[in-house]
Amino acid sequence: MQTRQLQIQFHTPAFLGDATQSGRWRTPPFKAQLRQWWRVAYAAQQQFAVNVRDMRDIEGRLFGHAWLENDSFERDGKRVATTARKSEVRLRLNHWSEGQLKSWDRLETGTVFHPEAEKVRHQVGPHAYLGYGPLDGRGGTKLQDKQGKANAAIQANEQAQLSIAFPDEHAITLDQALQLMNLYGTVGGRSRNGWGSYSLHRTDGQTMPNIETPGQALAKCLSVDWPHALGTDSQGTLIWQTQPHKDWAGLMKTLAQIKIALRTQFVFTTGKTQNPEDRHWLSYPVTNHTVTSWGNNARLPNSLRFKVRPMADGQLVGVVFHIPHKPPAEFGSSPQTLERIWRQVHSHLDQTATLKRTAA
Repeated sequence: MQTRQLQIQFHTPAFLGDATQSGRWRTPPFKAQLRQWWRVAYAAQQQFAVNVRDMRDIEGRLFGHAWLENDSFERDGKRVATTARKSEVRLRLNHWSEGQLKSWDRLETGTVFHPEAEKVRHQVGPHAYLGYGPLDGRGGTKLQDKQGKANAAIQANEQAQLSIAFPDEHAITLDQALQLMNLYGTVGGRSRNGWGSYSLHRTDGQTMPNIETPGQALAKCLSVDWPHALGTDSQGTLIWQTQPHKDWAGLMKTLAQIKIALRTQFVFTTGKTQNPEDRHWLSYPVTNHTVTSWGNNARLPNSLRFKVRPMADGQLVGVVFHIPHKPPAEFGSSPQTLERIWRQVHSHLDQTATLKRTAA
């Protein structure tokens, strides 16, 4: 077994719910992150020619499973079939403390323009917009109440020590996955909007590996139904970066403005509709704009994600990056439609004054 000792530091509040839906440091979200980015690192090693069954077989043996039909282990010199296996990756945090952020007072100052928010004079709270669910925007932005008790969140700048152990033969891929987590990882509620942004720093005297961000052409990404690479186009990898900000609160306000603008460029023509309009393909459901052919339980997460990173001088930057992939089959998507819509989004981001392309 090899081990890694790392420091985790959050740069935005993280909405990590425990059994009572209150914020708490926990290992499962980080193990899920490691598993997600392991798949991306594995796909890059295979030059994106992935046999999914083979990958899932390796993944199940490494991270644990209760579904593989061809697994076995050795006992008393004999091979014994098994339908379940414990994870060979072991994680430990030095504490499972409750989050210390219990109030949102004075964290969000001012509102931002939203062309569709007519009931509130086209103004919305940027943190509530990006954190809808964990944050309650009614009557002022606050942590969502559960039975009269406000839940805690993990506060920006909180830290913990994470220890990881894993089999030696998986070291290269898992080290790459850890660096991808450092560059692009976020955890918890509304993490695709930048909440729960963290960085990883090795504390065992070693450094994180230098890796090339796995990228593949947009059209090829949209032909695969799981997130396996960042998209690319003629200008490079689909990654944009904001100007530096002195604190996370102001930066999240900028990210809210970016998201509102890129979504509302697609104007709805109806409310409830039988067939999807362009904006439905960004993410679904959309408040007051349902698609009857998709049913009430359809969920399409946004594949365009936000991340907050620290700079050497202590300031923070926002990163917008796209991990495009084909929606589940039940959505009945058209590759041509998806590519057209996402190219329009990318063009919009290229023309956004507060963003610039970056290599990683």
